[in-house]
Amino acid sequence: MVDILAFGAHPDDVELSAGGTLIKQIKNGSTVGIVDITMGEMGTRGTPEIRSMEAANAMKIIGANFRENLKMPDSFIDLSKKSIEKVVQAIRTHKPKIVLCNAVKDRHPEHGIASELVSKACFISGLTKFETFIDGKKQDSHRPKNIYHYIQDKWINPDFVMDISDEIDQKIKAVKAFESQFYNPKSSEPNTPISSKDFLDSVMSKANLMGRTIDKSFGEGFTVERPIGTSDLMNLF
Repeated sequence: MVDILAFGAHPDDVELSAGGTLIKQIKNGSTVGIVDITMGEMGTRGTPEIRSMEAANAMKIIGANFRENLKMPDSFIDLSKKSIEKVVQAIRTHKPKIVLCNAVKDRHPEHGIASELVSKACFISGLTKFETFIDGKKQDSHRPKNIYHYIQDKWINPDFVMDISDEIDQKIKAVKAFESQFYNPKSSEPNTPISSKDFLDSVMSKANLMGRTIDKSFGEGFTVERPIGTSDLMNLF
């Protein structure tokens, strides 16, 4: 069981958009797991094997308890029963209180589809008549309490922002663990929209903009599926 289970359509999605949040929550005592839906095999740069090693390194930097990959086909994520079943199995195995997942819409079309897939699977995971099995053993139903969608390349007005001012350097270190994907002047692979130095600079700039919305230096924004409640207005900032 973990407190937070963070899903990403591709290895590096979680680091780019929610890495600071996971680092902060781990500092605060939360247990965290990461689930990559695909191996990112359709990416222009790198290979699935390289990205798997990079993902393991990034997980260590973040401090997550584990990382696993559902190995769905990259660029062909769908909402089929088979795909939902894989996500439900992960949810029922790790029984998270909170699920983080991709942006509801983004430049990369897979992100929006992965967002819908995980959201739907969170609901179906709570249905006792939807049966799943691991090693022949039937799993118990489980529905996470909250689902939060992180914000990625496309700007979306956040419903709440996590202050990651103290975690920004560690977040960027986790992002840079994906050496094959991001700016590397020694690389001879083709350039992509995310391989330039400008892209890494934009990650910092976006975190700075998010932070400014809550009068902090750096932040990560999220959208919600239901209103957030509080019992003390003094705890909000």
